Amino acid sequence: MHSPGILLTLVGFALLLGPLIFLHELGHYTVGRWCGVKADVFSIGFGKELFGWTDKRGTRWKVSMLPLGGYVQFAGDADASSKPDAAWLSLPAEERERTLNAKPLWQRAAVVAAGPVTNFLFAILILAGFSLAFGKIVAAPVIGTVEVGSVAQTAGLRVGDRVVSILGETPSDWEAMHMAIAQHPGEPLDVVIERGGQRQTLQVKARDKVTKDKFGNESRIGYLGIGPASIERVAVGPVEAVGLAVGQTWTIVKMSVTGIGQIVTGKRDTKELGGPLKIAKFSGEQLSLGWLNFVWFVALISINLGFINLLPIPVLDGGHLALYAIEAVRRKPVSERGQEWAFRTGLAFVVALMLFVTVNDIAQFKIFGG
Repeated sequence: MHSPGILLTLVGFALLLGPLIFLHELGHYTVGRWCGVKADVFSIGFGKELFGWTDKRGTRWKVSMLPLGGYVQFAGDADASSKPDAAWLSLPAEERERTLNAKPLWQRAAVVAAGPVTNFLFAILILAGFSLAFGKIVAAPVIGTVEVGSVAQTAGLRVGDRVVSILGETPSDWEAMHMAIAQHPGEPLDVVIERGGQRQTLQVKARDKVTKDKFGNESRIGYLGIGPASIERVAVGPVEAVGLAVGQTWTIVKMSVTGIGQIVTGKRDTKELGGPLKIAKFSGEQLSLGWLNFVWFVALISINLGFINLLPIPVLDGGHLALYAIEAVRRKPVSERGQEWAFRTGLAFVVALMLFVTVNDIAQFKIFGG
């Protein structure tokens, strides 16, 4: 299948990133207003303003030149990274009370956490909608097929075996087991099975398998060569749909944590890291497959956006929350000098990472031999 053209890719990227950034920043803005904090700027993108307007509350709503992000600059912030302005104490008392720095610690933390939480809630809403519309797949972790010559057959797995645990965790269903295996290509898996009422522990090393999708995108997955005994689709109600969506969101977050750990430890190649260019490529591809595929992809990216922003890196939401946690323990804020160095270090790290993943993305395009 041919890759979508540049126009469809740009449209897909805009439909993906624009709403997700807006919702993320709207989370910050809404909770900030609820806490009585004045917002000076609400920006989609960074850099020079392309167009905008100022509302009756004095907030400047704008779209800026670089669309790879956004920010809400509250009163008392020094810049777009929400670094506290050292001059906020000199403001008149009435204005100072409307700044983020003047609010209790729990309110500041709530404002910062609201962005990632909104991304998670949006993804949960989408995933719950899928479950309501299409039901859930029910497949017990019972082996129904074993490929001849597969690592599963070599390890002694048989038809009828129930997988009790894998890597120390009990799989809730076949899908959970499949995801656990897929995340560990070429790695040994401690598999506990139940056979004839007796439990056995088998040492199975997942095969390192490279798969390709319709567009030629490659993925490394762990593979055993087994299939489920039975699969059925069951309708669900609203409450169960939300519960399933929360579970799916948590699974994707755990996958992200596992993936980062594997890259740090060298178990996965850094080429598997993706930046804005790769996300744009994937968004165009998913949009070309239809709206259902694209909306599911939006939910996936929304989860990852929320997760990344919670990493304890200064200039990200997680970095602010880390400083607030230190403040809660010390019973006083981190010094201005300490915050300054933290934000500089965090900014340098984020810029370096963005440059790395962008070069990484470009190197993998066919025009450059990737």
